[in-house]
Amino acid sequence: MPSFITIGELARRTGVKTSAIRFYEEKGLLQALRSPGNQRRFLRSDIRRVSFILIAQKLGLPLAEIERELSALPQGRTPGVEDWARISRSMRDAIEAKIAMLERTRDRLDGCIGCGCLSLAKCHLYNAEDLHGGEGPGPRLVLSDA
Repeated sequence: MPSFITIGELARRTGVKTSAIRFYEEKGLLQALRSPGNQRRFLRSDIRRVSFILIAQKLGLPLAEIERELSALPQGRTPGVEDWARISRSMRDAIEAKIAMLERTRDRLDGCIGCGCLSLAKCHLYNAEDLHGGEGPGPRLVLSDA
């Protein structure tokens, strides 16, 4: 028989406010059951779901992607190692792309800020003469992989 916890216990165990838990429920990331007194009850395994949501949000993944991944998990039973491994494989490419973009940005910003030239004509962020304007919006030289 599954073990149930209150919304307050879920909030305490995860460090997430109850309002955020209700928001996650509204967005379909969590599914509460109702007690005879109409109080929310969550599976103890929902602690892992909320922890996953927190980690995915820290990685900058959008809620729609988090919801898609969580929808692959079983409802009504604790997800197993195979379930989490499937999500990990599914998200690996997106996480690796984010890591590469962060490393590129770090390296290019270090070069720009650390060069000491103080010349806006040479700065990749300023893009003098708008040479890369036709390639699209934003800081193309810093955020693109080219």
